[in-house]
Amino acid sequence: PDSVTTDSMYWGTLSRLGLGVGNTIKNIRLKDKMKTHYKKVEIYKYTHTKYPLIHIRVDGSIGGALQYEIVQVVDAGPILRDMAFSVDHEQLYIMSEKQLTQVPVESCGQYETCGKCLGSGDPHCGWCVLHNTCTRKEQCERSSEPRRFASDMKQCVRLTVHPNNISVSQYNVLLVLETYNVPELSAGVNCTFEDLSEMDGLVVGNQIQCISPAAKEVPRIITENGDHHIVQLQLKSKETGMTFASTSFVFYNCSVHNSCLSCVESPYRCHWCKYRHICTHDPRTCSFLEGRVKLPEDCPQLLQANKILVPVEVIKPITLKSKNLPKPQSGQRGYECILNIQGNEQRVPALRFNSSSVQCQNTSYSYEGMEINSLPVELTVVWNGNFNIDNPAQNKVHLYKCGAMRDSCGLCLKADPDFECGWCEGQNQCTLRHHCPIQDNQWLELSGTKGKCTNPRITDIIPVTGPREGGTKVTIRGENLGLEFRDIASHVKVAGVEIVCEMGEAKPSQHAGFVEICVAECKPEFMARSSQLYYFMTLSLYDLKPKRGPVSGGTQVTIAGNNLSAGSNVSVTFGRQPCLFHRRSAKYIVCNTSASDEGFEKVKVSVRVDKAKIHQELQFEYVEDPTILRIEPEWSIISGNTPISVWGTHLDLIQNPQIRAKHSGKDHINVCEVQNATEMTCQAPALAIEPNLQSDLTERPEEFGFILDNVQALLILNKTNFTYYPNPVFEVFNPSGMLELKPGTPIILKGKNLIPPVTGGNAKLNYTVLVGEKPCAVTVSDVQLLCESPNLIGRHKVMARVGGMEFSPGMFYISPDSPLSLPAIISIAVAGGLLIIFIVAVLIAYKRKSRESDLTLKRLQMQMDNLESRVALECKEAFAELQTDIHELTSDLDGAGIPFLDYRMYTMRVLFPGIEDHPVLRDLEVPGYRQERVEKGLKLFAQLINNKVYLLSFIRTLESQRSFSMRDRGNVASLIMTVLQSKLEYATDVLKKLLADLIDKNLESKNHPKLLLRRTESVAEKMLTNWFTFLLYKFLKECAGEPLFSLFCAIKQQMEKGPIDAITGEARYSLSEDKLIRQQIDYKTLVLSCVNPDNVNSPEIPVKILNCDTIMQVKEKILDAIFKNVPCSQRPKAVDMDLEWRQASGARMILQDEDITTKIESDWKRLNTLVHYQVSSSPSLILPLVSPMKMSWVKTAAFIFSENMIRYTGSPDSLRSRTPMITPDLESGVKMWHLVKNHEHGDQKEGDRGSKMVSEIYLTRLLATKGTLQKFVDDLFETIFSTAHRGSALPLAIKYMFDFLDEQADKHNIHDPHVRHTWKSNCLPLRFWVNMIKNPQFVFDIHKNSITDACLSVVAQTFMDSCSTSEHRLGKDSPSNKLLYAKDIPSYKNWVERYYSDIGKMPAISDQDMNAYLAEQSRMHMNEFNTMSSLSEIYSYVGKYSEEILGALDQDDQAGKQKLAYKLEQVITLMSIDS
Repeated sequence: PDSVTTDSMYWGTLSRLGLGVGNTIKNIRLKDKMKTHYKKVEIYKYTHTKYPLIHIRVDGSIGGALQYEIVQVVDAGPILRDMAFSVDHEQLYIMSEKQLTQVPVESCGQYETCGKCLGSGDPHCGWCVLHNTCTRKEQCERSSEPRRFASDMKQCVRLTVHPNNISVSQYNVLLVLETYNVPELSAGVNCTFEDLSEMDGLVVGNQIQCISPAAKEVPRIITENGDHHIVQLQLKSKETGMTFASTSFVFYNCSVHNSCLSCVESPYRCHWCKYRHICTHDPRTCSFLEGRVKLPEDCPQLLQANKILVPVEVIKPITLKSKNLPKPQSGQRGYECILNIQGNEQRVPALRFNSSSVQCQNTSYSYEGMEINSLPVELTVVWNGNFNIDNPAQNKVHLYKCGAMRDSCGLCLKADPDFECGWCEGQNQCTLRHHCPIQDNQWLELSGTKGKCTNPRITDIIPVTGPREGGTKVTIRGENLGLEFRDIASHVKVAGVEIVCEMGEAKPSQHAGFVEICVAECKPEFMARSSQLYYFMTLSLYDLKPKRGPVSGGTQVTIAGNNLSAGSNVSVTFGRQPCLFHRRSAKYIVCNTSASDEGFEKVKVSVRVDKAKIHQELQFEYVEDPTILRIEPEWSIISGNTPISVWGTHLDLIQNPQIRAKHSGKDHINVCEVQNATEMTCQAPALAIEPNLQSDLTERPEEFGFILDNVQALLILNKTNFTYYPNPVFEVFNPSGMLELKPGTPIILKGKNLIPPVTGGNAKLNYTVLVGEKPCAVTVSDVQLLCESPNLIGRHKVMARVGGMEFSPGMFYISPDSPLSLPAIISIAVAGGLLIIFIVAVLIAYKRKSRESDLTLKRLQMQMDNLESRVALECKEAFAELQTDIHELTSDLDGAGIPFLDYRMYTMRVLFPGIEDHPVLRDLEVPGYRQERVEKGLKLFAQLINNKVYLLSFIRTLESQRSFSMRDRGNVASLIMTVLQSKLEYATDVLKKLLADLIDKNLESKNHPKLLLRRTESVAEKMLTNWFTFLLYKFLKECAGEPLFSLFCAIKQQMEKGPIDAITGEARYSLSEDKLIRQQIDYKTLVLSCVNPDNVNSPEIPVKILNCDTIMQVKEKILDAIFKNVPCSQRPKAVDMDLEWRQASGARMILQDEDITTKIESDWKRLNTLVHYQVSSSPSLILPLVSPMKMSWVKTAAFIFSENMIRYTGSPDSLRSRTPMITPDLESGVKMWHLVKNHEHGDQKEGDRGSKMVSEIYLTRLLATKGTLQKFVDDLFETIFSTAHRGSALPLAIKYMFDFLDEQADKHNIHDPHVRHTWKSNCLPLRFWVNMIKNPQFVFDIHKNSITDACLSVVAQTFMDSCSTSEHRLGKDSPSNKLLYAKDIPSYKNWVERYYSDIGKMPAISDQDMNAYLAEQSRMHMNEFNTMSSLSEIYSYVGKYSEEILGALDQDDQAGKQKLAYKLEQVITLMSIDS
């Protein structure tokens, strides 16, 4: 914290320690009251852009005032001086002129460690030790007990461990931890080595004893990661479950060292075994006592050697000095030298003389190319194949070639004398002595008597011109120009093969000449002459521009003249001050003036070239420096480049004026243009702030000024208060980026910050809007630009420019509004003529057909009269049923229990539909010999799954694979949710991140936003379904389950009141047009008495049955009646039972769907019904209460019935099949039928149509059925779309997810209410509720037949239509299911909109409340699934895509920091079958 000087400018509110004052002390000057013992003070101060509240603690005297926190409390405007506390004194109310802000008195929770907490200086905060959190004392449990609450830095917990490092090959080592300031630990303590292991600690006084990890838990250490691994050894309180102290602990691995020096120089207890060539922490593992090395000086190593020179292609040994060389033992190989020459390894046998000397045997060496004359080569000495001898001096062998890059005699003799190279004249090359012919007169060497090269040659001279006065330094380049200065001392100065000489003064007759040179003696073989001429020039001056400049200098002056490029050295002076040379040519010299120390005056210009002084009367005037009087405006925008007018004096002196602004330590510069001596125009510098970091606050540059040559006084202007306002921000036209307009309609560009909020309100930015290539007239307001579009048609791009920024909101299209063209008029005329001809032809044909139509009309009229009477009868029956059935259905449902599935079965049916015995419900099945490794691998894998970085990378990688199918996506999502059932807070966090990524991807791919979450094409969407499945189970049981079950029962009972075809699944009563029997079926309702097969003496049960029912349908209805309150899975199966008819006469008969009495007509076989057995023919059936008939059950073996059933569909339960079908008998080809023959077989006779009405007439039955079920559909919809119904509150999950979707819409600037509505509908109703409505067997223990399924599908489609925002236009061709509920859907839509609106108005759920709710849900269902089995199933995808997953982890920076790829490789190793 910084000390604060509290002067009389500070005002604020004072409160005593504990903040318990009952009222507010207002407007007290702090200096007057500081002597009282106040503990904390809130003050505020005025700044340019921010208005912070500063917290100060006052301990005693004024000098003790200490600032410990600054809090930003209001957006704009000063803080008012009156402040007040809340009733509980936990909050402070701060006011500005436009804002009231509630500020907590303390924010201890922001400090993560004891040091930060107590170092903050906040008097309210202390460290709650065993809870490991910064908090108030009263909020810390048992804080009054010793050392449980720390209020001083000295009271922070400290921890040391001995030993603080062990080898990775040491297991279960006793570690002693010394603790300081630790409270009493009677509840126990755990020792944790990060994610490696956890064990109980033993408390002994102020010491805690822990055991290091077991062998299988010690971390792996590989060479690339160094020789040690640091983990945090943490102490965790069993009382609170929190880590309260930690210290670093090191695992080291000596074996990663492969050299003696690196081993013994390690900071850990490592020893080198020189005869085994290994590094170990246990010296007892060395073979020999004398082979143990602990000190660097005892290591086998090569000593520093002089430069080792070896010429190529020359056989030569290499002798090396060393020490401590081991002598190979029995069975060990000897020494070798390894030279790595240009990537090729060359091994040479070596001889160990003794422990201090080794020699590489005679061998020749070579390397490629003549571009390198000396090549350093790495040298390694090894023994026993690969045991390296350390080479700390980095000794290298230098291979060299004399002839490489030494093409001349001079270059050859200048080679390193140690190379012993010389020039062989006979071969005209540089070589070794023994490679040159014997004659001595052909050999030249530097040390020989004949050490001079012949035939010198001049290749270049620079410069070739100079002044006649001389003094020019001429550089002569060539070959063989001598080796030493004395060779040409009488002529020139030498520097290698490059000679520099200074020219003397030219004689009047001399104008040009060649350069000649003699080497040592002027004999022909030692003389050379240049091919270039050197010219003596006369230099002159005649002009100077500009002729004046500021006294501070910096003016760039151009001096014009002739032959000014001659000579080697130029100097220019203005009076006594140098003009800094810049460049020159033959016609000018350019230099920059320096500051004048003589004030304002005219000075003489002097130019010297070498020894020549050019005489010319030129003068330069130093005048007063420019000044800046005023700039306007004193603001710009972040992107700069707005015009700034500058007024001052002497501005015309400056050639290249610039304007500068320094911000965040960086200089930003832009150009200016001088208008006259008193005015110039500048472009404001742009600030380099990233667009994503720009805020709506103003920015002030740290420095602002001008760069005017060398005028230092104007670099920083202190009198200006230059301000940068936020850049204008424009919106795109729409998500598609295309705007359609009519001609003459103005273009409106919406945005913000379009007019900077400058004080005075007269700010104006110069906007340019281009439509295509044409500008348009612009009218500006704060939130939009109005652009009068130019006279254009077609598609054009819109571009807005202001300052240094430009933005395109998109394209627009103007449709042409011009008269028809000539080709169009001709086309219309031709089309009109053809139309007239066609109409005439149609009239003629119509006349002929009208006579035939009259006759046909009379026949149809007679048929329609007959049909009308039958339709009236049908409608009358439907109306009667509509009035009576609702009461019957409601009364039948009363008192029936609801067979809810338990949580496990419910979630399994949703997560893994169709799989009853999934592996996640069973224990992991692994062979015994692999069980331990697999379980450890899965535990490590569980840690990865619980790592957010890994899990997100894993899911994204799988989704990017082409072979990862939609089925796989759903399976992975369900498996992950079963693993995270016990960690729903973490699962929710991952789900939100995946959904946010999915939304970003959807918007980036330019898809319509309404398509989001429409289909299950990603893991995130299936995870969302599963998330709601977990969290809405309680709501289903307590609230929504009852109306859903009532609807299912109502549909089932209503369907069974009329005939249902056992083969096609069609029924008389249906909501689905596809499942409606479209013909008249004659039937009667029978009430039969039956007895319970488990209790024959129980009372008889009356059962309503239709005489047209098949025997299987009768058995199912009897089962439903007897076991009405028994769940479906606990009932006997109809297929396992026979039906016996006991008649009054005592006769008994077993009834079957198919037996020897079954009727066969043509190739059609009809299933037996009660009518077939003449059960309905008994007169006693008319009085069902005294019916003499009894139905009873006799249990039989299931296979007896299944043998006959194989003829239908191959399934014993075919009559209850979801999709009934007709399959011919495999032997005879006979087709089965019940009530209606399938007409697709073409067997319908023409005469049969006479016994039927038009099939569409029976669609009125859909209305009758719909009216009967209307109450149940309304009840279900009302329950789902109510925020508080039947006493149950809205589930937190729904509010939380809807708020998340709203946040994402705000983030992406999506304000279209239809898009937000659609996102919510796709998220919950269409993803969860439609699934429950179509599949009630997911929630209840029931059986759903095909006709019930068809009706539920119609209800589900109505539910989906109710959640849609689009208007469905209905017509005569619309599907019947949409027409059926056409009048109800608008009402349902209002319910949905009201439901979404009510949820939006509810108070937001805090993350804390949601996490508590999720934790409770996790606790309730923690052990529903076998986590190990789930992890094993997920791991199968790792095995399939391991390379892709590891690659993605390697490319992820966060994954790299956490070494996730390495951890996954550990899992793969443990899980592999071969391991």
